[in-house]
Amino acid sequence: MTKLEDIMAMLWRVKLTGALWGRRVKGLIKVLKYLTGIVNFFHDRLILLTHYLGLNYTDKQLHFLVIGLIGIVLFLIVNKLFKHLARYSLTAISFVYTFTVLVVLVFAIEIEQKITRRGNMEFQDIVEGLWGFLVAFAIYIGLVIFIRAIKKHRRK
Repeated sequence: MTKLEDIMAMLWRVKLTGALWGRRVKGLIKVLKYLTGIVNFFHDRLILLTHYLGLNYTDKQLHFLVIGLIGIVLFLIVNKLFKHLARYSLTAISFVYTFTVLVVLVFAIEIEQKITRRGNMEFQDIVEGLWGFLVAFAIYIGLVIFIRAIKKHRRK
């Protein structure tokens, strides 16, 4: 199997169906609420810790330090992951990067809709938008595999 066929097989194994997404939305909302609770817990503890240590950091200074630390740790993890993926396929790296940018973009669009009141801010819109990319990517991979098979057949 080619690397592209491996990716295609992986997408089908995950069983990316609309019904599956629908059932998982409620679970995803629970996960997001849980993660928000964790973030709030650590935020409150960090505020108390800096206060007790007499550091008197502003909220912006704390964001600078914490996001800077999280960012560099995330970079090291992503760098290691991408180096590993680069051994197999540049397409895999492109997919991960594109999907990550799209996650940020769809959240930004939903927040913009809430702020400007030009639409409803709904989590399902985010899910559907990302689902659209996954389907389009699966079609792309299918076409690439098909075209390569035709070219390979013509060479024989």
